[in-house]
Amino acid sequence: MKLGRRKTIIGGIVGAGFVGVGWWFAQERDRLGGAKLFNIKPGEAGLNGWVKITRDDKVVVAVPRAEMGQGVHTALAMLVAEEMEARWDQVRVEDPPVDAVYRNVDILMDALPFSPEESGTVVDAAHWVAGKLGGVLGVLATGGSTAVRDAFTPMRLAGAVARDLLIRAASRKAGIPEAELVAADGEIRRRDGTKVATFGELVDSVGDLAVRPPPPLKPPSLFKLIGKDLPRVDIPAKVMGTATFGTDVRLPDMLYAAVRNAPTFGGWAAGFEINKVKPPEGFVKFVVVPGGIACIAKSWWLANKFIDVGVKPDWRAGPEPRLDSATLWQRYEQLLASGKLALTRTLGTETKPANAQIVEATYRAPYLAHTPMEPMNCTALVGKETVEVWMPNQSPTIVRLAASKVAGVAQADVLVHTTFLGGGFGRRAEVDLVQQAVTCALAVTGKPVQVLWSREEDIRHDYYRPMALARWRAEIDTSGPAPRLASVTKRQVAQSPADQFPARAAGLPAQGKPEGNAVENPAYGFPFYRLEAIVAEGSVPVGFWRSVGHSHGAFFDESFIDELALALKADPYEFRRTLLAGQPRHLKVLETAALKAGWGRPLPAGSGRGIAMRASFGSIVAQVAQVSVADKQIRVERVTCAVDCGPVIHPGIVRAQMESGIVYGLSAALNGEITLADGAVQQSNFPDYDAVRLADAPTMDVHLVDSGASTLGGVGEPGTPPIAPAVANAVFAATGQRLRALPLRLA
Repeated sequence: MKLGRRKTIIGGIVGAGFVGVGWWFAQERDRLGGAKLFNIKPGEAGLNGWVKITRDDKVVVAVPRAEMGQGVHTALAMLVAEEMEARWDQVRVEDPPVDAVYRNVDILMDALPFSPEESGTVVDAAHWVAGKLGGVLGVLATGGSTAVRDAFTPMRLAGAVARDLLIRAASRKAGIPEAELVAADGEIRRRDGTKVATFGELVDSVGDLAVRPPPPLKPPSLFKLIGKDLPRVDIPAKVMGTATFGTDVRLPDMLYAAVRNAPTFGGWAAGFEINKVKPPEGFVKFVVVPGGIACIAKSWWLANKFIDVGVKPDWRAGPEPRLDSATLWQRYEQLLASGKLALTRTLGTETKPANAQIVEATYRAPYLAHTPMEPMNCTALVGKETVEVWMPNQSPTIVRLAASKVAGVAQADVLVHTTFLGGGFGRRAEVDLVQQAVTCALAVTGKPVQVLWSREEDIRHDYYRPMALARWRAEIDTSGPAPRLASVTKRQVAQSPADQFPARAAGLPAQGKPEGNAVENPAYGFPFYRLEAIVAEGSVPVGFWRSVGHSHGAFFDESFIDELALALKADPYEFRRTLLAGQPRHLKVLETAALKAGWGRPLPAGSGRGIAMRASFGSIVAQVAQVSVADKQIRVERVTCAVDCGPVIHPGIVRAQMESGIVYGLSAALNGEITLADGAVQQSNFPDYDAVRLADAPTMDVHLVDSGASTLGGVGEPGTPPIAPAVANAVFAATGQRLRALPLRLA
């Protein structure tokens, strides 16, 4: 394999990592934390940094990952409860403090430009350093479908250690040898089942016990909770209306701020002139904030109305004030033809056939906005010595860093409260609203200010999924009695969120590397494969969007696989099976989706089936879309999904996340497109940036595939990538028209 520029990139990471890590070697036990770490209150006893018990017999689990509807509160609490032998009805969850114990290491590893199956000196060293650096940095973050993968071992260890402490406490209190005691159903019992003490009765008996090395973890054959569809812990509060989202935050003397961001990317307000109009009662002041201007008032509606009539900002344009989409596509086409390669990779041995048929296709994917249902918001309070932030966010570590910089205080003096998230999708990992909220709070010291963006501001000032351009080229050997595939080459152009995000969030220098999961190796056994990746620069800000590089990479790759099958006169499903002969897990997922969808069964005229598969975030997903086409309108009737995510923690959550990913990806495939004119986004709200509505949602069947794999895969993002190519391939089957650009529109 040729690594090209990637050797330099990773060499820099490894070198910096060794300097930063030094002698530090984190073991899993270092992630347990002390017994007093987890916000211990009267009537509670901490067992380690992840779990505490209460006098009224509750088991409280620290969940340091953001709950944005994906069920992470439930899944992570199950890990502790399983090893602790707690009853599910006694389990509660709380947000822990911002501490390195709760770091997410896997999310850093996923950002590296490697495929999951790659190994070797450079790859292994980079993974080692990323793991150690994750411990040094101590970043709390939710994203990349890593929440359960990262916490699977430490949270189970925390539960096992807690169980051990409770058994020892009961042994000492009751005078019974430890060997005669077990934990079961939230109690400590004799081995004959006789109750000795409930967990709550041991609150005063565990404080002075030293922590021993963790006991062995339970084998899967003894699991009682993991693998079950348990009631989700976040649902009751959401159903009863008591759940606190960011927009629900209400504090004494709270003020509200509406914002207008600079019209063009990279622009700002150099100042403002107050118009000669009478301010309404409740108006407080105008404030220049990073990227724009804010109006602070006693209600958001008042602020949002008055900002358009009460002030004239002195706008300064960004670096490309006349930029438009047509110009950008021309720029990308030039880069595709002659741009500098940021990464080159080859797999297999290249041979040149005597006679060859060339198959070539170019695919496009536009910028996409995130559009979470809960509007973007952040509340900040600046006191005399401290700063508090209430926000639906995906990384309290980064929120704290941003707030400390704006307020000019130490990070230790910033307290972050993470609320429920009304959708995240990567957008709530950004800190632009933190910067604006803290700036507003500094202007009215001692009073909390809630910054709330309108939907128009959200869509026009997002950190977008990158637009991307890719050209696939294949050589088919026609020298023999039957044509056969000889080689494939993929060349792609896109901006890199992996470059932009660290620069925005932490001031780290850009490395010019492509997004890691946009350059993963294909699962298919091509005789020869070449990847050429070009990182585009540009003024349009890009960020992490659900499934990131896989979201457009799957469309490019799986569309071309269908085109290859057509050129070779093969069935698209059977052709994939041939290419997956050496990948039994992938093959089983593909076959399950095809079988359950009734692949090959006849359909009415104007209908078609399309298939696509993508391995991402440690999971493998295949989908078959069934569509009907009438009057140039595409209707997706049914989607059959098969997923292998390794051991399943909560089957219902896996199914729900696959369905969620399908609908999110389908909304983008059919409607999603951010276009530019005069340096600004043209779309503004759901009428021109629509989503799939309930009436138009397809019937969805999700099938969990058990391949016996022992490693966990993610489920929050892998359901999204296959849907766009599956629908595009189905449209071709129904109409004979090949759609190579997103969103999918028939001519």
